[in-house]
Amino acid sequence: MNREGIIEKALNGGYLTMEEGVELYENESLSNLMAIAHILRERKAKKEVGWIIDRNVNITNACLCRCRFCNFHRKPGSNDIYVTGLEDYNLKIRELFDYGGDQLLLQGGLHPDLGLDFYTDLFARLKADWPDLKLHALGPPEIVHLSKIEGLSYAETIKKLVESGMNSLPGAGAEILVDRVREIISPAKCTSEEWLNVMREVHKMGLVTSATMMLGHVETVEERLEHLIRLREVQDEKPEESPGFVAFIPWPFQSEGTVLEKKGLVTSTVSQEEYIRMIAISRIMLPNIINIQASWLTVGIQTAQVCLHAGANDLGSVMIEENVVSSAGANYTLNAAEMVEAIEEAGFEPRRRNQDYTFLE
Repeated sequence: MNREGIIEKALNGGYLTMEEGVELYENESLSNLMAIAHILRERKAKKEVGWIIDRNVNITNACLCRCRFCNFHRKPGSNDIYVTGLEDYNLKIRELFDYGGDQLLLQGGLHPDLGLDFYTDLFARLKADWPDLKLHALGPPEIVHLSKIEGLSYAETIKKLVESGMNSLPGAGAEILVDRVREIISPAKCTSEEWLNVMREVHKMGLVTSATMMLGHVETVEERLEHLIRLREVQDEKPEESPGFVAFIPWPFQSEGTVLEKKGLVTSTVSQEEYIRMIAISRIMLPNIINIQASWLTVGIQTAQVCLHAGANDLGSVMIEENVVSSAGANYTLNAAEMVEAIEEAGFEPRRRNQDYTFLE
C-alpha cells in the first residue's frame, strides 16, 4: 500500500478507508503520525486549546447493565444503592457556581425503578432553582433504556428531556461501537446501532453531542477504526445547521478491580505511546469532527500535553467531581490554575469554553 499517497489524502482532508487507517496506525512512525495530525489540528484550532469547568454528578449507582469494566455500579437490591437527593444537588451546584462553572455532567446507572418522569421532574426542578445551570445529561444508553420502558421512540424521549431542561447529550456508553466487543464487556447495554441511532435523532433536533471511545481491552485495531468510521458516517448524516458531534474523546480502559481483570480477560495495557498514536489517528480519521480531546484524567497531564502536539486541541474539564473511572484506578487531579499552566507550558493558548465549544472571555 502506498503510504505516501495515504498521507497526501489525509492532508487533503480525505476520508481514509479502514485499510488505509490501519496502514498508518501500525506502520507509520509515531513522530510522523504526530506531525500529520498536528498539521490537521492547527488548520482547525490554530494554537488554541479548550478547557471547561463543570461538575460530574452521578444520579444513581444502581444499574441493570452491570458492565464488566465498571466498578461504580451496584446491582438492584444492593444495600449501598443511592439516588442523589435535591439537597445534595443544591450543595454541589452552589459549589460549582462558586468555583466558576455553570454545567453539570449528569449521569448514572440504569435504575430499574426510575422512569422518564423522574428525569423530567429532576431536570425541571434543577432549572427552576438554578436558571443559569446547563445540563449536559444522560447518554445514549439511558435514552435507549427510558424509551424501552416507556414505550416511546427515541425522538419522543429526547424531546421530553429537552423540554424539561436538558441542554446537551454526552457521548457516554460508546465504549467500542462494534457488537462483538460489546457482547464481551457490556452485554446488557445498548447495541452499537442503538447508540448511533440515538445520536442521529439528537442531531436532527440540533443538540450538541460528543462521542467517546474506551480503548485497550478486548478490541482490535481494526475495531477501533471501525468505531471512528461509524462516527464519521453519522456526523456526515446530520443536518447542516446541527452541531452534531462537537468533540471526540478517547480514553484508556482502567482495569483495577474490574470483572474483566478478575476473570483474567484483560488488564490495562495502553502505553503512553499507544494513547498518543490513537489521538493522532483519531484526528486523521475524523476530518468532520473539529475537536479531539485528550483524557488527562486517565493518562496524566504530561501525556495529555504531548497529545496537544499529536492532534488534540482540548483537555476537557478540571473535573470538580468524578466517580466512575476513578473507582477503577484513575487518580489524577487538576485545578483551573494548573490546567491553564499545563496548556501554556505545552506551548499553546488556553481558552476556557462552554459545552458547544464557544470560547468564554
